[in-house]
Amino acid sequence: MGTGRWTTGRTAAAGIAVAGVVGLGLLAAPAGAGAAPELPPVTPEDLVASVLTADPDAFAGTVELDNSLGLPALPGVPQAGDGTSTARIWSDGDGGGRVQLPTSDGEKTLVSDGTTFWAYDSQDRTVTQGAHEDRPAAPDAADMTDPTAAATEAIRTLQTSSVVTVDGTAEVAGRPAYELVLTPAPSERTLLREVRIAVDAEQRVPLRMTVLATGSSDPALQVGFTELAFGAQDPALFTFTPPPGATVVEPGSDRPDGAPEGRPDGAAAPSVVGDGWDSVVLTTVPAVPDGPDGEGLDVRSFGTPVSGPWGSGTLISTAVATAILTDDGRVAAGAVPEQVLTEALSR
Repeated sequence: MGTGRWTTGRTAAAGIAVAGVVGLGLLAAPAGAGAAPELPPVTPEDLVASVLTADPDAFAGTVELDNSLGLPALPGVPQAGDGTSTARIWSDGDGGGRVQLPTSDGEKTLVSDGTTFWAYDSQDRTVTQGAHEDRPAAPDAADMTDPTAAATEAIRTLQTSSVVTVDGTAEVAGRPAYELVLTPAPSERTLLREVRIAVDAEQRVPLRMTVLATGSSDPALQVGFTELAFGAQDPALFTFTPPPGATVVEPGSDRPDGAPEGRPDGAAAPSVVGDGWDSVVLTTVPAVPDGPDGEGLDVRSFGTPVSGPWGSGTLISTAVATAILTDDGRVAAGAVPEQVLTEALSR
């Protein structure tokens, strides 16, 4: 669930780049403290299968994100920057969800009843409302604060290109869990060493995910439930009434500040080159001007110039991923070395 707020020029390019750079590591969480709970043995195959077919009950929880990627906070996605942030998440167990994200200037509220979505920004008092399937395909903070959805997708994407094991048990938010570990197969070209996912022993849903980069024992990103309670939730949480005085816009329409909501003009839907750990996301955004335009965030300020047969652009590197933003508006990103990106761009 979620909706993104896009601006123009460098900000849009930075948003797409971060979506790819964060990649598999958007959601991670630290290892739990205390004695490991005793649970019945389970094979990796059975644990993976149970996660992919899980039908969890309704719940309410608090998620904490600890980001150590080395990126600055981006407009509309402050959780992408270094530091710790929290969010409150609710699910009705039947397609409805709600996320509340504190920001430096207020709060963002993202709501879906499974048919309609709403995204409210208290700073500019603007509500984006539309059909659930028409949500803007942009990176947003909600994508970085839902451990269950992100970890499940990681398992679905990586299982066939990984060595999968169960490495004991842990306690997460007061709940016993199995530690599922995905390690890249020797043939995979990736910056990641392993992904560790704590799976709720009863509900079989991911509660946290730890992403470790090659050569480091410290998680590059950490996020997971610190509080979690399963049970029926108030149905009013999964619908939204715009506050008095708020402006309601549809996805793709201009906001009051003149910035379009949704994918900016000239941007293309992402495609994927490769599969598994060395997948590269390719997309296009409006070309970034050579000189300062006074809008958004200049991604060149935290990247380095690169060039090759594919052209020239800016390389952004973190512990877990890289991205190249070309001067003609293309973007390649993934949890891979630079060479894998340049090969994808040269296709």
